[in-house]
Amino acid sequence: MQFRDAFARMAGFEGLIAGIVFVVVCLAVTLALLLSRKRSGDKRRRDSHPLVEVAYAVALAAVAGVITFITASAHNSLSASVVPKGASGAPATQIDVDAFQWCWRFHYTQPDRSFSGVCDNNGGSLPTLVVPVGQPVQLRITSTDVQHSFWIPDLRVKVDAFPDHVNTVTLNFDQAGQWIGRCAEYCGDSHSTMHFWVRAVPAQQYQQWQAQGAHT
Repeated sequence: MQFRDAFARMAGFEGLIAGIVFVVVCLAVTLALLLSRKRSGDKRRRDSHPLVEVAYAVALAAVAGVITFITASAHNSLSASVVPKGASGAPATQIDVDAFQWCWRFHYTQPDRSFSGVCDNNGGSLPTLVVPVGQPVQLRITSTDVQHSFWIPDLRVKVDAFPDHVNTVTLNFDQAGQWIGRCAEYCGDSHSTMHFWVRAVPAQQYQQWQAQGAHT
């Protein structure tokens, strides 16, 4: 899953940078404490070191610039990978995702039908978003009342759902599986029960599921 892989790469890179900065700061503080103990209270030097201060500011700016560049590059690469390219590519499966207080509705355009369920803490009859493996899936996400957020924690996918507005994301599921989805935006009294399932199945099984009336 491209979102999960990109998140893992960026988390690892930024964690490495944070670890290096932590070690450098600890060494600098320790060195400053050791040097200060060698001086009497009244004879400590209080003059500034402009070259050191400028070098420190430049180093911080360079680190921030590198992190920004790497993050932007990962975002651009991710955007390019999730959008189908060229006329020869398989057309995206289009699914409208409607969030409402307090559940979800999944509307498939081909064929034209919708599925919902009962959102509660039992998990037995939650609405299920069924998608094919290895094919681009375009989700068009909106809300019918207040702001919600379409969130699949294990896949690192999170897209806000606004009233009178459609957010579009194209995903490509690289393996079969089932994952729990949640609403990540507090939307009222029953927000905590607003869950759904995402089920990725092989393309042939997905076609059979559609032909059989999409019994989930």
